[in-house]
Amino acid sequence: MKRTSPLLILCMMSHMVISQNSHDYFPPRQLTTVGAYYYPEHWDESQWDRDLKKMAEMGFEFTHFAEFAWTQLEPEEGVYDFDWLDKAIGLAAKNNLKVVLCTSTATPPVWLVRKHPEILITREDGTRYDHGSRQHASFSNEFYRAYSLKMIEQLALRYGKDDRVIGWQLDNEPRSTVDYGKDAQKRFRNWLQKKYNTIDVLNRAWGTNFWSGTYSNFSEINLPQHKQWGMNLYQRLDHSRFCDDETTTFLDEQASTIRRHSGRNQWITTNFIPMYDARFIGASKELDFITYTRYMVYGEQEGIGKKGYRIGEYSRIAMANDYFRPLTPLYGVMELQPGQVNWGTVNSQPLPGAVRLWLWHVFAGGSKFTCTYRFRAPIYGFEQYHYGIVGTDGVTPTPGGSDFQQFMEEISLLRQHSSPGSTPAAYRQRKTAILYDPDNTVAIEQNKQTVLWNTEQHVLKYYKALKSFGAPVDFIRDSTDFTKYPVIVVPAYQQMSLSLADKLTRYVENGGNLVISCRTGHQNELGHLWEARHAEPLYGLIGGEIEFYDLLRPYASDTVMMDGKPYAWSSWGDVLKPLADTERWAAYSGDFYAGKTAVSYHQHKKGSVTYVGADSNEGDLELAVLAKVFARLDIAVENYPPGILVEYRDGFGIALNYSDKSYALKLPDEAETLIGNSTIPTAGVLVWKIKKQ
Repeated sequence: MKRTSPLLILCMMSHMVISQNSHDYFPPRQLTTVGAYYYPEHWDESQWDRDLKKMAEMGFEFTHFAEFAWTQLEPEEGVYDFDWLDKAIGLAAKNNLKVVLCTSTATPPVWLVRKHPEILITREDGTRYDHGSRQHASFSNEFYRAYSLKMIEQLALRYGKDDRVIGWQLDNEPRSTVDYGKDAQKRFRNWLQKKYNTIDVLNRAWGTNFWSGTYSNFSEINLPQHKQWGMNLYQRLDHSRFCDDETTTFLDEQASTIRRHSGRNQWITTNFIPMYDARFIGASKELDFITYTRYMVYGEQEGIGKKGYRIGEYSRIAMANDYFRPLTPLYGVMELQPGQVNWGTVNSQPLPGAVRLWLWHVFAGGSKFTCTYRFRAPIYGFEQYHYGIVGTDGVTPTPGGSDFQQFMEEISLLRQHSSPGSTPAAYRQRKTAILYDPDNTVAIEQNKQTVLWNTEQHVLKYYKALKSFGAPVDFIRDSTDFTKYPVIVVPAYQQMSLSLADKLTRYVENGGNLVISCRTGHQNELGHLWEARHAEPLYGLIGGEIEFYDLLRPYASDTVMMDGKPYAWSSWGDVLKPLADTERWAAYSGDFYAGKTAVSYHQHKKGSVTYVGADSNEGDLELAVLAKVFARLDIAVENYPPGILVEYRDGFGIALNYSDKSYALKLPDEAETLIGNSTIPTAGVLVWKIKKQ
C-alpha cells in the first residue's frame, strides 16, 4: 500500500494499517459521533432535503449512502450515473452532515447477473442462487471480483478527494462465501498449493493415509462435500479457511482500489456481524479499522427475567466490544438496531429506553462512532415493518429515534467533561485477557464429540464471570504481548503449537497467571492428536497429567465438589492427576472416578496455572474458580449481579442495567454524577465523572 504518510499503527493480530493518526479521523474530545443510513434512491427527490435537515436537527453528524445502489450507479454496463448521488451529498453537506459511502457489491444489478450467471453462488447440490436478494454473488468468481473493482474505481475517482466524504464502507456485513462454482474449485486448489507447496506436505497435514485418501497432485482435490458423512476433517477445515480468506482478499482488493484515488482524510472500513468462528474478522491488511453490526431484540428468548427479550442478552454488545477492540486500531458500530425489526422470529418492541442503553453500551466499550440502519422506515421491499429513526410518514420520530436524539444530547454534555485515558487504578489492575482463536472454534465445532458442547457458550461462562468482577477484558491472539495482563484465561484452546505452549510457560515463569479450561492443548496446530500421552505437552505447565476425559448424557449430569459446594456438569470433563506440589481445588463425585481432581492450582516459578477440567452446566464453577484465583492474587474485584455492567473510558464511569430489577450502585465519594442516578432502573444508564488518577 503506497501512502505519503508513515504507518502509525501495525495491528498486532490482523496486520491492518491505519494511514494517519486516528485522532485526525475521530478527535478524542469528540468522544463519539453518530450517524444514520439514508437511501436517497428509495424516496422522492423532493423529500431529500427535508429528511437530511431532520436528521441533522435530531443531532446526527453523518449519514451513509449507496450501500445497495449498484443499479442506480451503473444502470447498464459501463454507463455510470452519479448525478443523483452528487445531489444527495450536496444536500448532506448543506445540512452539516458528513457522508460515508458504501460499495454496492452486496447487490449486483440484474443486467450483470443475466449476462454473467456464473457470478451467482452455486450451492453444494449444484443449484444456483438468483437475482432478487442480496449477497448472492460469489467472492470466488473471478469475473465478479474484477468487474466489481471497475465500478468501485469509478466511485473512488468521483469522490475519493471529496472532503464531504469522510470514509468508505466495503460491501455490507461480508461473510464467508461457500461457493461450488468452477472458479471456486480452481481457486481452492491454487490456495492449497500456495499453502502447502507440495502434495506430500498436504497429505501429511490432512492425514490422507487414513481411509485411502492420498492425493497424487492438487488437481485431484475437489471442494469437500460438507453434507457427505465422513469427509476428511482437515479438508473441510481448510475449505472453511479458504472461504474466509476469499472474503478477506476481496475486501483488500476493494480497499486498495479506493485508496489509489482517495485522500488522506478518508478512512476505509467494513461492518462485520460478530461471529466468533469467522477468521476473516480483523484479517484484512488494507482496512484502516473494522466495525460491527449489532441487533439485540429479534425473537430470541434471551435476557434476564420474563421480559428480558425486550432488552436482549447483556453479553452481546459487551463481548463484541471486547472482541473487536483488540483487533483494530479503533472500532465503531456501523449498524445498531433503531427499534423493532421485521426479520426476526418474533419481532417484539424493545423496552422503552433499550435503544439508548445499547448506545451507551457501545460507547462504554470504546467505540469511536455509532451508525444506525436506518433513518426512514421502509414502506416497501423485504424490510417492511423495520423501524427507522423516523416512521413511515418520514417525519415522526420513533421511540428509538428519540433515544438516539437523547444520547447525542447527553454526549454533548460529556464533551465538556472528558479526560482521555483516565480510569481507576483498581479497574486497571483487574485487566484480563481471553486467549482466543476462531480457527479453534471451527475445528471443535466440526468434531464436538458430544451434542452438549458449545464452544461460544463455554467461553461465555468465563467471560460473564469476569464482567461480574468489573474487569476490563480483551480477547487476544497468540501473537499478542501477554505481559500486559496479570491474568489470561485460555478456554478450550484445543489446537496448540509447541511454540505457543512455550510462550505461555514463559509468561507464567515471569509472573503471569493462567486459567486454562478443558479441551486445551489436546492437539497440535494441525489438529492432530499428539503422538504422546493425552495433552502431554501441557503437563509441565499445569503441574500434572490429564488421565482421560469423560462426556455425560444430557439426562445424567454429575457434580464437581469445590469448597463444600456441588457444581453440575455434563458436556466435558478432563480428569486430572496433579503432581505432589499442585493444589487440588475440586474433585469429581458420583461416578467411577469420584475423588479424582477436576480443578488444580499450580505455582510455577513467579506465576500460577489453574486448570479447570469440567465445563459446568451453568457457569457457576467457572465463576467460583476465577473468584478464588483473583483472591489468591490479591486482586480486588466487584460482585455485580448478571445484567449489571460497569466500564470506564475518557474519565467517565458508565453503568448499565440489563437486569429486570433496579440496581443501587455505590459510587466513590469524589464521583460527580452527570447522567442518571445511583439507583439504576431496568434499561437505565448511570454516567459519572471520575477523579483523575
